[in-house]
Amino acid sequence: MSEEVGGVVARTPRDADELHEWIRKHLELDIPREPIVDGHQSPFDYLVHAFFEGRGGLDGGRGGAPDCVVWANRGGGKTFLGAVATLLDLVFKAGIEVRILGGSLEQSKRMHAHLRGLLSRPAFSAMVDGRITERRVRLKNGSSVELLAQSQASVRGTRVQKLRCDEVELFDPDVWEAAQLVTRSARVEAPGFGGLVVRGSVECLSTMHRPYGLMFALVKEAAEGRRRLFKWGVVDVLDVCGEEYVCAEGCETPCLLWPECRGRAKERDAAGQAPGHISIDDAIDLKSRVGAATWESEMLCLRPSRSDTVLPEFDPARHVVAHDPGDVALWIGGMDFGYRAPTVVLWAVVDALGVVTVVGEHVASGLVLDEHVRAIRDAEWPRPAWIGIDPAGRQRNDQTGLSAEAVLRKAGLVPRVRAMSIAEGLTLVRQRLKPASGGPATLYVHERCAKLAESLERYHYPPDDAESMTPVKDGHDHAVDALRYMIGNLDRPHVTKRQDYLSAGR
Repeated sequence: MSEEVGGVVARTPRDADELHEWIRKHLELDIPREPIVDGHQSPFDYLVHAFFEGRGGLDGGRGGAPDCVVWANRGGGKTFLGAVATLLDLVFKAGIEVRILGGSLEQSKRMHAHLRGLLSRPAFSAMVDGRITERRVRLKNGSSVELLAQSQASVRGTRVQKLRCDEVELFDPDVWEAAQLVTRSARVEAPGFGGLVVRGSVECLSTMHRPYGLMFALVKEAAEGRRRLFKWGVVDVLDVCGEEYVCAEGCETPCLLWPECRGRAKERDAAGQAPGHISIDDAIDLKSRVGAATWESEMLCLRPSRSDTVLPEFDPARHVVAHDPGDVALWIGGMDFGYRAPTVVLWAVVDALGVVTVVGEHVASGLVLDEHVRAIRDAEWPRPAWIGIDPAGRQRNDQTGLSAEAVLRKAGLVPRVRAMSIAEGLTLVRQRLKPASGGPATLYVHERCAKLAESLERYHYPPDDAESMTPVKDGHDHAVDALRYMIGNLDRPHVTKRQDYLSAGR
């Protein structure tokens, strides 16, 4: 085989240096080995992990977690690098089975197209067994790769060594869950090395679009050590930076990329490190076309996009606090009712300046109202002076004849009801998160209230209907509803009238 293909597989690369040289020589690719941004990884780091099964080298023992997550910018080369990693597996690991699963079949085909382009080189085309189809490639050494459709029927029953998932942010959650059970380790033959155990692994390549979406969860798993994380942004893959681009703080015409790059692309060039593939001109053009939020999310990989979120004013770095307020003028609460959906109760402190800090939450499903009342009574927090509730809580229960409002009053609690639209209540919350005056926020959430903080980030409008102003009811609305009932009754108090007591069953 090695004579037929010019010696490209005469010997399997043993370490990162040999792998980089093989790629440079036979694929004519000089892939960056050093990131520019502190805390990021280089694209080549991912290839090292994928090829050596997380060992760092061919003789590296068992190694760390074989599963990995690649979080990179749009146009950052994720799909192409996935194709390079697949080629390396097919060529050097005889008998390996790889599957490519994209967020859509079209996405899978993009990686397959890159792979076909690599295999079209004479040295590699001689290795192909038969004809390359639209969905499958097989080499004469017994290795193969196949595209999977984004469906459970396509994923279930598959048993392979490696599953490469491209744009996982677009995956159906049920398909993703099923995909976690498709891999199996196997022993293969590596040219010039002998037997090699390929560990079953799942690789995830994507940008991060959605707050608390699938990629958010995967990055969190990586932080917990369950997967390896490889992250790079547009700055890490910039091409050669010429002298025509001015890198000087305070000059009249600085490069538009100065805030992100700070001249580090020039430093990499001066050090003789391999450049990336995105030209400076293209990066500048891309930045000039989009807003700051899109640039930071899609190109710098700083945080998920929040373009569809209802409360973009909420910033965990600003509004989530770790300390309890020392100045307490009033204890208040908010409550959203549910049974199959969760009931949410919030406790908050209002200080002498009117600043609200939510310090406690109770979130539970499948309980009757009396059990939630007991949870309020038994809580470590003082009983609220009043609890803002959903106006629907005034409706009588068909079986008990009592409304939720009446049940709360009977238990010695003080419910407050203020009829207002969702939009009106959200406006009051927004005003506290980000006052128009530019002053400090007047609404904070303690870090122990994890469900409320998550809901404030994830509460969103329909992404496929740009005209809709009705938030999606997908579970993240309940805690936000409890908050807006509380803030609505605080900032626009309701004057109790006699008929209110009558409607509550008094």
